[in-house]
Amino acid sequence: MNASLEDYRRFYAEEIAAVAAVRSPALVRAFASVPREDFLGPGPWKLFGLDSGMGASYRLTEDADPRRLYHNVVVSIDQARHLNNGQPSALASWINALEIAQGDRVFHLGAGVGYYTAIMAEIVGPRGSVTGAEVDAGLAARARQNLAKWKNVEVISGDGTQHDPGPADVIFINAGVTHPLPLWLDRLRPGGRLLYPVTFEGPGFPGGKGCMLLVKREAEVYSARCVNVVMIYSCSSLRDAELNTALTKLVGSGKILGVRSLRREPHQADESCLLHGPDSCLSTKEIASQRATA
Repeated sequence: MNASLEDYRRFYAEEIAAVAAVRSPALVRAFASVPREDFLGPGPWKLFGLDSGMGASYRLTEDADPRRLYHNVVVSIDQARHLNNGQPSALASWINALEIAQGDRVFHLGAGVGYYTAIMAEIVGPRGSVTGAEVDAGLAARARQNLAKWKNVEVISGDGTQHDPGPADVIFINAGVTHPLPLWLDRLRPGGRLLYPVTFEGPGFPGGKGCMLLVKREAEVYSARCVNVVMIYSCSSLRDAELNTALTKLVGSGKILGVRSLRREPHQADESCLLHGPDSCLSTKEIASQRATA
């Protein structure tokens, strides 16, 4: 390990960019500059992975050298609760899809210890802002301390679904839900982007499975597409039993990949409706089709 810590951060950022097909130079620079070790406490660290029997396991890093963290690895935050600092390439692909720019106003639900909140804060710069919400009071306190030097960041402790983010360019939900909060859609500025994991819960995993859904607001209509599949812990306050049942079938069949829009106007369920909820509907209709039939 003769290379410097700064070299490792740069190599790490370049590798993450290659694995996640990152298009944003600002995102690559953020991964190269934000010190991951400052968010994860002193080492050695426990790295999460799969054992030969395809079960979850943790292994301890050889030492407390922070260069151990600059790989595409999941790092334990609290092993007893199976809480981890997520895989960098996965988070990079999601943040990349949000097309965050300088000056953007970002709301991040599920901030954890704040590492990826800091990544986004680096991208938006001093003219932008990031509000991170974390339901776990202990993690929120850690995030607030970790993010103290980013003056464009505010950390909210509590249920983020109860927080009004105000007008936002980007809303990033990092916990599985069966449906988006209508307020999130209302608060998106024209051209704003919402990314959330639409998931179903079932036995065998302490969370949900589904897809990361990217929603873009264009005037009063919303395009939508599945960015990639996901396994993630759930947001307990945004789960509907009927939608969970429907999502189990929708995700299992792969039809969720056909989503093209999120419809909010009242309409009768038809063959284009993939997930017809009380406040919104995931649909196979393209935005242009909605405009033509409005």
